[in-house]
Amino acid sequence: MLDGQDLIHLGAIQAAEAIQAGKITSEELVQACIDRIEEVDGTVQAWAYFNPESALEQARKCHRAHQEGRSLGPLHGVPVGIKDIFDTDDMPTEDGTILHIGRRPLTDASVVSQLRSVGAIIVGKTVTTELAVYAPGKTTNPHDPTRTPGGSSSGSAAAVASLMIPVAVGTQTNGSIIRPASFCGVVGFKPTYGLISRHGVLRLSRPLDQVGVFARSVEDAAFFAEQITVFDDRDPDMRPKGRPSLLATALDEPPLTPRFAFVKSPVWDNAEDDMKQAFDELVDELGKNVEEVSLPKPFDDAVAMHQTLMYADLAKSFSREYEQGADRLSTSLKAMIEEGQTYLAVDYNRAMEHREGFNELLNGMFEDFDAILTPASNGGAPVGLDSTGDPVFSTIWTLCGTPAISLPMLQGESGMPMGVQLIGPRGDDARLLRTARWLMNQIQ
Repeated sequence: MLDGQDLIHLGAIQAAEAIQAGKITSEELVQACIDRIEEVDGTVQAWAYFNPESALEQARKCHRAHQEGRSLGPLHGVPVGIKDIFDTDDMPTEDGTILHIGRRPLTDASVVSQLRSVGAIIVGKTVTTELAVYAPGKTTNPHDPTRTPGGSSSGSAAAVASLMIPVAVGTQTNGSIIRPASFCGVVGFKPTYGLISRHGVLRLSRPLDQVGVFARSVEDAAFFAEQITVFDDRDPDMRPKGRPSLLATALDEPPLTPRFAFVKSPVWDNAEDDMKQAFDELVDELGKNVEEVSLPKPFDDAVAMHQTLMYADLAKSFSREYEQGADRLSTSLKAMIEEGQTYLAVDYNRAMEHREGFNELLNGMFEDFDAILTPASNGGAPVGLDSTGDPVFSTIWTLCGTPAISLPMLQGESGMPMGVQLIGPRGDDARLLRTARWLMNQIQ
């Protein structure tokens, strides 16, 4: 029989299999997670909303269904965390801002509804930065409470890293999955743009917003993401297609040894010395399987193009908040909105056109390489809680909508984790996950 310490170390796949086999009950697992939350969340502060009795009642219902022999979904009885910008009809969704305090949606976001349909237990809502932008929430880094966990999916990354839950949902408009995954030492997977529905999720920027997941292994990330990869015509950027076999493909061995393009990108100077040194060692270890490649010249403008889209869209998306409560917005968000208000439509449209051109250039690169290899963050999580760190190592890939994953493979001089980021071609998420799993197994 597993005790509480054993239970909180279970991954999502292990937990689902143990519940379905009758080796553990969902109630036992959820109680272990609750005990862990009560033990460490006073310091980590990953939760915006947490109701243990509601979580236990969901678990009891799952157990009754199991006892009655009813059909069980793939995530039956598995506890998950939801970033507090996804609508939930039984919990507040306050978006990390005082302006939305007490907000109670009438319906679930599509991702939340899908998770319920496959048996997941929604433990609570994880902390987000203010309106999922830059101003920090209350969460600290599980490895060092004096350091940031990253953002904007701060609570989701920290909750998974500190063994409160096996998996959690987040979003990324710039670096909001990859960066906190790097800082907290977990796997963060941002699928191809348009793969997971954003219906019922706070909108920042339609061309940039993307839903992703946190887990403690590549396999769990693939398994979890696959459960929420369902076509939803309420998201205007989704297209009807069959659900990709993310887990099955991730578990396969690559038919050929993967080849990596080590891309420093135009922002390489932002990397800290220990990140640069760690990548030198990683590239040396990969040997003939990696080749340093420079991005074509047009990518020099990619970060500026991303800013044009993001700031203009923030001005549009949060116009009501700005008009009615500008004095209660953070200084940084207010400045971004005001700058976005000055942008011209011609600049916005030019940035959109460049995005497609960038992807055409990347497609040529992926004819020779399985994945791009680059840092997930500048370095380890910086000291201080007044910032969530720099997202710039995610910016280009978010702009392009390519799938990206952060792998907890490196450690900085401070002892803090640092992520290795892999990027694949749009639409080839399963192969990226397979390559990521190969890399983790090869190096470790």
